[in-house]
Amino acid sequence: MVTAYRHEPFTDFTIEENKQAFEAALKQVKDELGKDYDLVVNGERIHTEEKIVSTNPADTKQVVGNVSKANQETAEQAIQSAAEAFKSWKKWDAASRAEILFRAANIVRKRKHEFSAYLVYEVGKPWKEADADTAEAIDFLEYYGRQMLELKDGKPVNSRDGEHNRYVYTPIGVSVVIPPWNLAFAIMAGTTIAPIVTGNTVVMKPASNSPVIAAKFVEVLEEAGLPKGVLNFVPGSGGEVGDYLVDHPKTALISFTGSREVGTRIFKRAAEIQPGQQQLKQVIAEMGGKDTVVVDNEANLDTAVEAIIVSAFGFSGQKCSSGSRAVVHEDVYDEVLERVKKRTEELTVGNASEENVYMGPVVDQGAYDKILGYIEIGKEEGRLVTGGKGDDSTGYFIEPTVFADLDPNSRMQQEEIFGPVVCFTKAKDFDEAIDIANNTEYGLTGAVISNNRAHLDQAAADFHVGNLYFNRNCTGAIVGYQPFGGFNMSGTDSKAGGPDYLALHMNPKTISEKY
Repeated sequence: MVTAYRHEPFTDFTIEENKQAFEAALKQVKDELGKDYDLVVNGERIHTEEKIVSTNPADTKQVVGNVSKANQETAEQAIQSAAEAFKSWKKWDAASRAEILFRAANIVRKRKHEFSAYLVYEVGKPWKEADADTAEAIDFLEYYGRQMLELKDGKPVNSRDGEHNRYVYTPIGVSVVIPPWNLAFAIMAGTTIAPIVTGNTVVMKPASNSPVIAAKFVEVLEEAGLPKGVLNFVPGSGGEVGDYLVDHPKTALISFTGSREVGTRIFKRAAEIQPGQQQLKQVIAEMGGKDTVVVDNEANLDTAVEAIIVSAFGFSGQKCSSGSRAVVHEDVYDEVLERVKKRTEELTVGNASEENVYMGPVVDQGAYDKILGYIEIGKEEGRLVTGGKGDDSTGYFIEPTVFADLDPNSRMQQEEIFGPVVCFTKAKDFDEAIDIANNTEYGLTGAVISNNRAHLDQAAADFHVGNLYFNRNCTGAIVGYQPFGGFNMSGTDSKAGGPDYLALHMNPKTISEKY
């Protein structure tokens, strides 16, 4: 009998035993760095000469792994493999599919620090962030397995005398999964297993910045008993392999997490009917945010400062949910700004594989250059309060940065920076603060810090975001507790980790029998 779902606990690194265990995992993984990883198509390893070389963004000379790179030929093989495997996989009992997820969760749980250590090396995550990423991957495995057990018999519908009606869910086919690098384990795992447990087969093209952790997860699912062809692993370029997979007539569903630019491009391509295509392609897309922490003049300022710091600088601001905007009531604006400045200057920045720091590097040279470019724009549009400098001599490090006095319509307050930068804007009252919070094209997360119940009720109705948080930071949604997804140009609001998510990977079917 399957026990009830419970969120995987986070590791407390203030406990010396936990600290030593994680340091041991870092040493173990360091000894494994530089290995080769192959493509996986129909359960077979495919070695290619062309590689994606994954390096540590905190130490760019350190190679995490060399991953074989797919081309259109291998992408075609992967699609055909998935299509063939679908014929039998879709008929598997849902409980048996769920059991594979539970076994995979157990494997990851036993090796939790090892997987977190890979996240430290491959994407530069500090210990706490890496641990939360791995815990969330476990959560997705456990939660989606249990959700499938609830959905396997369908939903009740009415029947009449002499007639029996059923409403069941049926798999839809080959799913193309394109996950991001920022939650390199959690989102990659969640978007991969959701179509699998619902009876679909998958072609997964991982992010080029985090292919090693994806390859390690493929190994876990194989160990857990996933049949050949159900999951095919094809790292490659978006332009060559990604477009080919999206356009393919046998692709039934595309699950994408990433930028608005790429997400809208996928929507457009998926809408075009290809020769031989027999069904409309379904698209699940999470495409970013420009998220705001609102602070009114009745807020607990300790809570406000901590919410802004955690929202802005967790994982160097490289989360779609990161609070890159702080909209603060004019009565407390100066005090909140000064206290955030002080806290920001206390944060530690460094190589998380060498020490337990608050903030590591940004992910690569492109991100580094983009963020510093925005910092220059910020100097023109507002007032630099602290930070603003970078160092890419050994890794891609940028100081946590605070700007003040930004116009709500400035580029800094409208465009997704995706880095350790938070911008302050002053509001004369709560109505104006909510208006400012809603004035971007995005609608992913937001936070309101207030002790005024009427203000919280007003925000619940008027703050137009998919995930709204009161008196806490606007990041860190937990599977099964805060289903995640946003409005507007933040995506399809598919609510990953929620009760409606798996149904997006299946077609409802009505079966009616007359006696």
